[in-house]
Amino acid sequence: MGRGRVELKRIENKINRQVTFAKRRNGLLKKAYELSVLCDAEVALIIFSNRGKLYEFCSTQSMTKTLEKYQKCSYAGPETTLQNRESEQLKASRNEYLKLKARVENLQRTQRNLLGEDLDSLGIKDLEGLEKQLDSSLKHVRTTRTKLMFDQLTELQRKEQMVSEANRCLRRKLEESNQIRGQQAWEQGCNLIGYERQPEVQAPLHGGNGFFHPLDAAGEPTLQIGYPADHETMNVPCMNTYMPPWLP
Repeated sequence: MGRGRVELKRIENKINRQVTFAKRRNGLLKKAYELSVLCDAEVALIIFSNRGKLYEFCSTQSMTKTLEKYQKCSYAGPETTLQNRESEQLKASRNEYLKLKARVENLQRTQRNLLGEDLDSLGIKDLEGLEKQLDSSLKHVRTTRTKLMFDQLTELQRKEQMVSEANRCLRRKLEESNQIRGQQAWEQGCNLIGYERQPEVQAPLHGGNGFFHPLDAAGEPTLQIGYPADHETMNVPCMNTYMPPWLP
């Protein structure tokens, strides 16, 4: 005959209630243990009897850690979650600050060592490493300086070539200009010579078209400009101040 379904309600008989509690308690603890072993689950079971006696089971070594995990993951309120999150961020920020501070101090110490300061605390190996680092830095500085000087020299040579080419162009233009000016001067000289060789046209002094009529002043001295044609008197200048009267 099968077992009938038990009605779920408080057992009024005190003895029967105590026996049922003991049986169900042991079965519940057994089921919790089986669940933790079979499913690799973290199980915590807490039981208080009606008399206040505690019965517990925990699959881990510490019931406190399980309860803390339970509070954080399951029933933690928004304020508690926010506080925990802020606390974690503050802790992470502090750790990052400490790391950066240590790095800055290390860099400052290295800088002082490179400047030749605070060397008393360094050992022989540290000093050798510092010397190698300084040699490497010096080689790098010299290489950079040489490259910069070579670049400047190349730039100056390029500018020198540009200036030389500009000077050649200017010299060529100047020679062309001088040739043009010389040719123009030669042409002007030729035109002037041709003009001087043309026959002179003398205006008639007698007749109806003449404006002035010279007076007959025989034997009177006239104004002479220049030197006489006599070879004996070539070295003696002769100039008279007499001028003939003008006719109205």
